[in-house]
Amino acid sequence: MIKAHGGQLVNRIAEESTRASLVTKAQALPAIALNRRELSDLALIANGAMSPLEGFMVRDEYESILDTMRLPLGLPWTIPVTLSIKNGDVSRMRPPFEAALYDENKNVLGIMQVDDIYRVDKKREAEKILLTTDDAHPGVQYLHSASDTYAGGKILLFERMIDEQFEKYHLDPRETRILFKTRGWERVVAFQTRNPIHRAHEYLLKCALEMVDGLLIHPIMGETKSDDIPAQVRMVCYQAIMNDYFPKDRVVLSIFPAAMRYAGPREAIFHAILRKNYGCTHMIIGRDHAGVGSYYGTFDAQRIFYEFEPGELEIVPMMFEHAFYCITCGTMSSPKTCPHGKEAHLQLSGTRVREMLAKGEALPPEFTRKEVAEVLERHYASPNRGRREDA
Repeated sequence: MIKAHGGQLVNRIAEESTRASLVTKAQALPAIALNRRELSDLALIANGAMSPLEGFMVRDEYESILDTMRLPLGLPWTIPVTLSIKNGDVSRMRPPFEAALYDENKNVLGIMQVDDIYRVDKKREAEKILLTTDDAHPGVQYLHSASDTYAGGKILLFERMIDEQFEKYHLDPRETRILFKTRGWERVVAFQTRNPIHRAHEYLLKCALEMVDGLLIHPIMGETKSDDIPAQVRMVCYQAIMNDYFPKDRVVLSIFPAAMRYAGPREAIFHAILRKNYGCTHMIIGRDHAGVGSYYGTFDAQRIFYEFEPGELEIVPMMFEHAFYCITCGTMSSPKTCPHGKEAHLQLSGTRVREMLAKGEALPPEFTRKEVAEVLERHYASPNRGRREDA
């Protein structure tokens, strides 16, 4: 099986026998409150999905990633994983010291060995990571909402963080690796999505599945944009299409509890590294992976993989063109295989789909399976549609 990034899968979850004493200890420590993105990152560090990270990044790691897309010892890594602290928290304390980590409801979750506290230039971070300082970009908006003081150091989580709503589909990297091994899968392709799976996605997944042993459908379930379709609705869509259109012994559905950065190319590498830690050998990288608006070129998220040496990332990107239904061919296709002009192609943007659903218009069967359309139509007809219930 493919090794974890850096060679070893990290585990920063406390042993059950020590948890009670650690909770008592934490209550006497200075406190740091985490926002929703940081909570997602905390869980992914602890369960090994962000191996080799053992905690939030110190300055040397942060600066190295901004400038070189690598950790200080040269291992590829493209996205900062940072913990912002407010002036009233521990920003005036002198490292090293221990601090307790709390969620937004003041529940204590773990302990951090704070080895570094440092100020950052968030405009520079935006330019390097997001390639823009435009206030309309959701990643830039996040940076504006967070403090410019970061704390770095190893963490220890008291227990696994699981959203009870999706507990059945919440598999940690150790669990996916065991599952793949049990099924005899040596070549596993991951597919990330924050949208329902429509016919174009289905086509790409089945093309990929022809070349590997198994498929991990790994929808992102951390914080996303406010106009994205809620997580619980998407999960029903995933279940519907898996039940009727994929072989059950070759596909696994598990949630990916990460927060979106919308960082385009850099985030594509980041997502691939994390899927490697889950045990995947391949990952589908389509058009505008992790993009938003028009901030990135359509295939920039594919081109960035060529900035690393062959085999350096180990996980193999499966790069696809955008797919569509060709009326003339009478089937799903892509620019690589279809000779007909755009007038014969049916392809709907996410914006257009939302507009049609909001107006009560039926989605064409060439675009989406009827089972998925029915779920989305019920959601858009619901009087509670405006209330977001996802993670």
